[in-house]
Amino acid sequence: MIRFNRAISPFSVLSFDLDDTLYNNRPIIKAAVQAQFDYLNSLTQWQAQGRHYWQQCRDQAAQSNPALIDNVTLWRKHTLMLGLSKIGYHDAELEYHVNNAYTAFTDARSNIVVSDQVLELLSQLAKQYRLIAITNGNADVEQFNLKGVFELVLQAGMHGKAKPHPTMFEQACAYLNVAPQQILHIGDSLDSDVHGAHNAGCQSVWLNDQHINYAYKGLPDIEIANVFALKQLLNSASGQ
Repeated sequence: MIRFNRAISPFSVLSFDLDDTLYNNRPIIKAAVQAQFDYLNSLTQWQAQGRHYWQQCRDQAAQSNPALIDNVTLWRKHTLMLGLSKIGYHDAELEYHVNNAYTAFTDARSNIVVSDQVLELLSQLAKQYRLIAITNGNADVEQFNLKGVFELVLQAGMHGKAKPHPTMFEQACAYLNVAPQQILHIGDSLDSDVHGAHNAGCQSVWLNDQHINYAYKGLPDIEIANVFALKQLLNSASGQ
């Protein structure tokens, strides 16, 4: 299914969200979180705090430093630091357990395999367009089989505020030396991807396959139900 909500202007750059756009992120993040908690629960003091302790510390970290919301990596590290220090870990011992817990998470977080079909799609698109990625997540494409696919990868926190803030789109325009309208951003979230693209003056494609109620009520320029519809869409666009 392809739905055009408005005519699109010529574009030269395809910008992709990563999680839940090019692969199913739900089992990956679930496994990563479980790996972190398996480590933390091996510490008697942590386990004694109960199952709500992590969320309590996470909320407290964000209240103390609201900027963490735009950087999920730092937010997780600050939460680990706070939670472990509150139960008595300090100095080298604190650093040791923070690093181990975070490594358990990141090792599982990068255990991603993008399908051959998606890789082939990206390879075909790269023959016509410059490919970049703009993500709010912390998946490291250098650690799995998207390595080398994108000309530019921008991550929230490291490279600017999280979508829907326009910062990362603006950085992409500056790096690529293109006008915002030359970027067509593809993502699964109306709230972050479509809203973010529109905030920056970029064009948008919404991958509508998550069955989520979103707050943003603006229309994407284009709506698709399957990422492989991009091939048909771009063939149509190139013929305009």
